Amino acid sequence: MADSPARAALPPLRRPRVGLALGGGSARGWSHIGVIRALAQEGIVPDLVCGTSIGALVGAACASGTLDKLEAWVSSLHWTDVVGYLDVGFAGGLIKGSRVMDFFQEHVVDCDFANLSIPFACLATALATGHEVWLREGSVSAAVRASISQPGLFEPVERNGRFLVDGSLVNPVPVSLARALGADLVIAVDLGSDLIRPDSRPPPLSTGASGNGSSRLGDFLHAIWGSGSRNNVPSILKVIAQSLSIMQVRIARSRLAGEPPDVLIAPQLGDLGLLDYHRAAEAIEEGRQATLLALPVIRRQLRNYS
Repeated sequence: MADSPARAALPPLRRPRVGLALGGGSARGWSHIGVIRALAQEGIVPDLVCGTSIGALVGAACASGTLDKLEAWVSSLHWTDVVGYLDVGFAGGLIKGSRVMDFFQEHVVDCDFANLSIPFACLATALATGHEVWLREGSVSAAVRASISQPGLFEPVERNGRFLVDGSLVNPVPVSLARALGADLVIAVDLGSDLIRPDSRPPPLSTGASGNGSSRLGDFLHAIWGSGSRNNVPSILKVIAQSLSIMQVRIARSRLAGEPPDVLIAPQLGDLGLLDYHRAAEAIEEGRQATLLALPVIRRQLRNYS
């Protein structure tokens, strides 16, 4: 009897290279911390991290191993601390941003991209051309500062002869960047899924949902930038905030449709104001809960490689 033909050797199974794409969304971005914590509890540590805007800031802390420091800082913020970090200026933006970044550089991340424990990249937008700029070299804190430069709010950053602003203008959830860096499986976090409200109410700059501090912060901001005219015309800060929200949501929907992640996590953060950085506990918990809901999909995607 003839020997049975030998079966072709199957290639060894491999673990997928997991990429985490953290989207932009101002104070709502503290929810990224909850996402990362929930993934870690499941035993999922990303092989690479990408971020836009606030996602760049949290992503840099994750990639540098300083997420504990960042979480401790944001969890301790009071509304008066937030006010203290708002170094008002009018040269290209209402907020200079140097106080926040000085603290970030001193206490969280102060290193070169090459020295990070996890590969990391963030993105910004070239103000003159509108081109998407991927930042992967040099100072991490300088790159993050460029990525968070929301137009009208933060002063743009000059880098290599061009001015850079917030990456959310062109790519609010950087799935494409994660793919380009070699991710097989991309877990993306979209912070804007519920920012455009069906009842036409704009998202708040700061709400009173978490106590007197929030309303005081709102009062302070309106005292600086105005609360609108007698005809209920919104203030300049509300116009900027809502315009950025509309832009971010519309662009994110288009980009995610053309460049879908393998898993999309969408924390429900519509009640957090643009500058509610002192409400970290709520944002972190919502990020954790949204990730727990997504775990069945994540497990199924991982099984596809086993």
